[in-house]
Amino acid sequence: MPPRTNKQTQRRVNSVEALARREICAAGRRLRELGFLPAAAGNLSVRLGDGTILATPSGVPKGELAPRQLIVLCMSNEPRSARRGRGNGGTQTAALRERSGQARVSSEIQMHLRIYALRPDVRAICHAHPPVATGFAAAGRALDRAVLGETAILLGAVPLAPFGAPGTQGLPESITPYVPRANAILLANHGVVAYGEDLRTALQRMELVEHCARVTLVAELAGGARLLSRAQVEALVAARPRYGFAPLPPDAVRWLTAEDV
Repeated sequence: MPPRTNKQTQRRVNSVEALARREICAAGRRLRELGFLPAAAGNLSVRLGDGTILATPSGVPKGELAPRQLIVLCMSNEPRSARRGRGNGGTQTAALRERSGQARVSSEIQMHLRIYALRPDVRAICHAHPPVATGFAAAGRALDRAVLGETAILLGAVPLAPFGAPGTQGLPESITPYVPRANAILLANHGVVAYGEDLRTALQRMELVEHCARVTLVAELAGGARLLSRAQVEALVAARPRYGFAPLPPDAVRWLTAEDV
């Protein structure tokens, strides 16, 4: 098979970016329908193969976005055009370069960049404000009690990061200890961030966080949840590969089980 020409490569890059733009807008609509994105709150991003990041703009309701409104960010001091055709061999820096004429990027973009830096496997991030999970975050409570078997398989324990003011370095710093050890994080007095290998996975994890919060709340109102045992949780986590999920890291955030309470 003859090698791709520069024009063919460029068409493929444009096609991948166009698809990612449509998927971000669809995810924004889904999160709004679920009631997770009041007003213009929250933000989403996708990391493309060349390191370019597509992100939602600040101040725009995420359920009303058009693909052309998304912001393109380059993780280096070079224009993206200068890096095309070179692969990912260059060293990335933490600097951002935005295309001229774009809307303003969210002040919370540094949280996204920290997650991408700490998790090379992550290609998409959702930050939202699902009401019950955010209520747990405001109450200072992690979602780490082993209430649901499917959550142990599909998501893992959800830790609580201390408060970090949006738009400051305090926000990315607050999540840093948890990003390699969890797939979603409660942000104290703020909301939730979930991430995964693609946008569909990140969105599903956001929904699972809220589902876990709702069930935990109802169980407590009904007299208190009966937690799974340590052996039951270990068996569930060990079953992840059977369902097509990668094993959790050895230092993954630990579930609280029946033996712990």
